[in-house]
Amino acid sequence: MKKILIIRFSSIGDIVLTTPVVRCLKQQMDVELHFLTKSAHKNILSPNPHVDKIWTIDEKIDEVIPDLKAEKYDHLIDLHHNLRTLHVKLHLGVPATSFPKLNIEKWLLANLKINQLPNIHIVDRYFETVKKLDIKNDNTGLDYFIPPNEEIDTTEYGLIPNQYIAFAIGAKFATKRLPTHKIIKICERLPHPIVLLGGKEDATNGNIISKKSGTHVFNACGQFSLHGSASWVRQSRLLITHDTGLMHTGAAFKKRIISIWGNTVPAFGMYPYQTDYETIEVNNLKCRPCSKIGYAACPKGHFRCMEEIDVEEVLEKILP
Repeated sequence: MKKILIIRFSSIGDIVLTTPVVRCLKQQMDVELHFLTKSAHKNILSPNPHVDKIWTIDEKIDEVIPDLKAEKYDHLIDLHHNLRTLHVKLHLGVPATSFPKLNIEKWLLANLKINQLPNIHIVDRYFETVKKLDIKNDNTGLDYFIPPNEEIDTTEYGLIPNQYIAFAIGAKFATKRLPTHKIIKICERLPHPIVLLGGKEDATNGNIISKKSGTHVFNACGQFSLHGSASWVRQSRLLITHDTGLMHTGAAFKKRIISIWGNTVPAFGMYPYQTDYETIEVNNLKCRPCSKIGYAACPKGHFRCMEEIDVEEVLEKILP
């Protein structure tokens, strides 16, 4: 049995996007599979039956280097590809393959609006990293495993599975999030029950949205664990989301997804994978994309990429 280490430190969505490679490695090779990530993300991987052992760091790679060396890996698969993963590869000294991040191409698109990126999803680019191991994509999509004790009984909140809409209102960067007044306009027009999802940092905004939109809107932001939020998504009829981790969680459950894009663009290769989805974005803005990640505020000050999102277009994608 071979022993392989996969590295992906962050973030939530990026780790979910590695799951097809994890699954196919485990199912197509006689392998003991280890995964190295940040401590904050261990709970995403813990329920995954395809991962045999999880290694974590809090701040520095040196926290685990001696233990990793003792494992005597046969191969290392670097799906993060930065200076920290280079540090691991140099210290372990085992055969390794690394994911090409295409940072130059992303810089060209964000800064000069020159698109040299391949028209291929990041998951399929991950599979190019394991091609030499003769691992093939089984094309069954993403995985997300929820521990049974973290599944949500939606009926306790007066909501019937597959009858409500999940709306992931958060995102790490403000330039990826719809303004609150836009979300309110969407929610107050929808005739279905709506569950707002996000972290504790989104709870206050969720309260504002639910109070102004109507009693059919339930603010779940900050009330549930990551797996609990995933359970809400799994049982929804569809998911409205920004370019964020819950979008990929929804794709893992094969949900129909309405994805709303601000300063980032699907051309970066991280749109919903192998599920039914619609993208909504303001095209032909000279300043868009302004970043491959995001900002705390619009660099131009006008935030047209989100302020000009057409609420009617969003509703048309949802309503029969």
